[in-house]
Amino acid sequence: MTSSTFRISAHGAVVAAVLVACLALMPIAASQARSAPDSFADLAEKLLPSVVNVSTTQVIRGQGQPGVEIPQLPPGSPFEDLFRDFLERMRPEQQAPRQATSLGSGFIIDADGYVVTNYHVIAEAEEIAVILQDNTRLEAKVVGRDKLTDLALLKVEADRKLPALEWGDSEKARVGDWIIAIGNPFGLGGTVTAGIVSARARNINVGPYDDFIQTDASINRGNSGGPMFDLNGKVIGINTAIFSPSGGSIGIGFAVPSAMARGVIDQLRAHGRTRRGWLGVRIDLVTDEIAESLGMKKARGALVRSLIDDTAKDKIRPGDVIVRVEGQPVDEMSDLPRVIAAVPPGKEIRITVFRKGAETEVKVKLGERELAEKEREALAEKKAEDEKPQTTGATLGMKLAPMSDALRERFELKDDAEGVVIVEVLPSGPAAEKRLRPGDVIVEVSQERVGAPGDVIERVAAARKAGRKSVFLLVERQGNPQFFVVRVDEE
Repeated sequence: MTSSTFRISAHGAVVAAVLVACLALMPIAASQARSAPDSFADLAEKLLPSVVNVSTTQVIRGQGQPGVEIPQLPPGSPFEDLFRDFLERMRPEQQAPRQATSLGSGFIIDADGYVVTNYHVIAEAEEIAVILQDNTRLEAKVVGRDKLTDLALLKVEADRKLPALEWGDSEKARVGDWIIAIGNPFGLGGTVTAGIVSARARNINVGPYDDFIQTDASINRGNSGGPMFDLNGKVIGINTAIFSPSGGSIGIGFAVPSAMARGVIDQLRAHGRTRRGWLGVRIDLVTDEIAESLGMKKARGALVRSLIDDTAKDKIRPGDVIVRVEGQPVDEMSDLPRVIAAVPPGKEIRITVFRKGAETEVKVKLGERELAEKEREALAEKKAEDEKPQTTGATLGMKLAPMSDALRERFELKDDAEGVVIVEVLPSGPAAEKRLRPGDVIVEVSQERVGAPGDVIERVAAARKAGRKSVFLLVERQGNPQFFVVRVDEE
């Protein structure tokens, strides 16, 4: 090369030296990222025997035509019988029960026959079968299931050791890393697709612990419960959901990360259920406006709206902002449930809250979420039972209950309302003919005051015994007295 074709100025020499240095470093940087192999065939051949099809059977029994009922017609209309006969013929309950079969995916995590799949794959199943790559069909039993993370653990009995997969570390997966997915799309059997990690920590609002890995690998119906692998053949996710307006893959799929799934599956195997930490607080998002009003430099953490129970009583107060748990930052509101759930129940942990312009550390002994929820459900059922109107009588095609505070609140009655409350009116009957309705209060029957359902029943029986065709009622409706003459047919 002549001096006329290659010249480097003093400045140019410096630039050239920098470029050479950068080029020298490029192989080092490139070595930190795994490039796509020429083929995934060797990896797929190794992994396919450990991925299974999950076949479920559910018995579908007639449940009536939802939303179909006899139109409101005048009492005694000849069209009533016409519509009733038509609907009776159309009702599915007249049909024999039938079996519906669906297919999903799963994978073996233990040579003794433990299989992981999605909760929604087996949620309504009455029979579950696992089909191996060689078409061996094995009956499966549910070891445990967790709706909140959409995971389930099955157990099959085989006459040999089964090929098991190893868990990988989803925390090491980076956006842009290659992954492969294996599953049973549309019931076609073991199918391999490849793609990259499109995003991490996705919240798609399907549960309190959303922390999905997003991928562009093709995932379709039937892939649910199948594994997502890194290029080392380790399971880093369980394919669970897709975003699609058509029901088919458009390159937006989601997988439960192994960092979450592994702990849940271990608990299901050990206890048959999950055991999560429980703080017992209701939380809200910390907005920029809230952060500024509290004197925080930036919006972060989870704002405590109220306490659900006594778990954190005298430790955490409404208005506190939880910013750290055991030194781990809580950047977003959604971080807190995941962090707390990962801590074993009964453990005392350090929680840092922002309170009155400064950070304060408190220690809280966590409860167990599952037990706390059972207690709350039991209390809710008891409250509903206590508030349920105690029907103590029925007559004239209506159900009656004594006046109570619960009924006053339910039907928005006056505090001083007295009488017998109508809590239900049968569609066909004397009361329905006169358009009496739930919430009406019967004050008098045949010009005599009534205070209990038995009084109404007794007066109606007396009218019937006296040969009367009807009975005279004084009814209070929304605070206004009205009179009704109701026929008294034989009961």
